[in-house]
Amino acid sequence: MITSAENRTLKLVRRLASARQREKLGLFVCEGEDLVDAARGEGIEPVELLVAGENVEPQLLADVSTLGHPPRVIAIFRREDLKRRDPPPTGLALWRVGDPGNVGTLIRTADSLGPAFVALSDGCADPTGPKAVRASMGALFRVPLLAFENAPRPWIALVPRGGEDLSDLDGATFVLGAEREGLPEDVLARCDLRATIRLASGAESLNVAAAGAIALYEQTRRRSTA
Repeated sequence: MITSAENRTLKLVRRLASARQREKLGLFVCEGEDLVDAARGEGIEPVELLVAGENVEPQLLADVSTLGHPPRVIAIFRREDLKRRDPPPTGLALWRVGDPGNVGTLIRTADSLGPAFVALSDGCADPTGPKAVRASMGALFRVPLLAFENAPRPWIALVPRGGEDLSDLDGATFVLGAEREGLPEDVLARCDLRATIRLASGAESLNVAAAGAIALYEQTRRRSTA
């Protein structure tokens, strides 16, 4: 039973709150039994498993938790154990989407409306950060993650206006930018097509997670009616 806050595993959990340490050590933290079950459902076992009242004092586990209501279980996983299989033909490529909640939600969307992959550029939020992991609801362990440059062609840029109607296109990779900046001209120039989601009159734009969900849903609908 762990009874000291100076325990090495508890110290490691605290270290892994830092993106730099996650990158350096190749590890990340999951909080909650549902996430651990999702990993095990994919054959992925934690490197360390802390269970309140079983191998660690509950208050010590609560002290290292990032949640408002501390979980019963905190686990540490290897980043290299995440899905590295060949990607399905359809997915999302995210350009500098820095909000971890949006990144995690889009991974969950790719799982729900897939099979689909998620490709990430430099400057995207770390998908293994605490907020992204929670937002993914376990989909992180099922959805293939790629480097942005490795997303399969064709690339279809989702733009607020001026593109082809999304419902008219068969997609491979839908490219989405951060909500404020969107996609820069050099990225748009590398895309094969541009698509626009029709909005109500006067509406300016969609949240990036909503736009990604609509794009994948439209592909699912087209497949089901083909």
